[in-house]
Amino acid sequence: MAELNTVARPYTKAAFEYALEKGNLDQWSAMLSTAAQVVQDSTMAHVLTNPALTYQQKAEVLISVCEEQMDDAGKNFTVLLAENQRLALLPEIALQFARLKAAQEKKVDVDLTTAFPLDDAQQQKLAQALSTKLGREVKLTSQVDKSILGGVVVRSDDLVIDGSIRARLAKLAEAMNS
Repeated sequence: MAELNTVARPYTKAAFEYALEKGNLDQWSAMLSTAAQVVQDSTMAHVLTNPALTYQQKAEVLISVCEEQMDDAGKNFTVLLAENQRLALLPEIALQFARLKAAQEKKVDVDLTTAFPLDDAQQQKLAQALSTKLGREVKLTSQVDKSILGGVVVRSDDLVIDGSIRARLAKLAEAMNS
């Protein structure tokens, strides 16, 4: 079976392009996030995998739960996914949509893991250095992991900067100390 991200990509792209054209990125992001959470619920997953239900019935069940978040286009999108037996892709579609939205808005979420706590000034300097490097506004989330023997691990989408990569780590440390 094809990777979930590969199968989800055309649906994500279509939803994103539509939402961008209509100026509804925030609304679509919220709708997809809600629908993704709903389909991950064990009771809903059982309903959506029930072979006795038609695709239309499955779509109606999901739409009835998410109705407050969905506009007509969102409902049509849900029916399309159900018709193609792709409702289970909603979590991946929501994730990909969020990444496209962040790229469009020139924002990126960065997870920082350090061996020791960083104060606010250090985190701000690091966020500034990463923002310059990535060309985007950085939202930094920091956590401490004592099992890391010094250094930091920076994760963002496809980018991973590990403390074992000395040249990159040295640049980050320099940015934190200046």
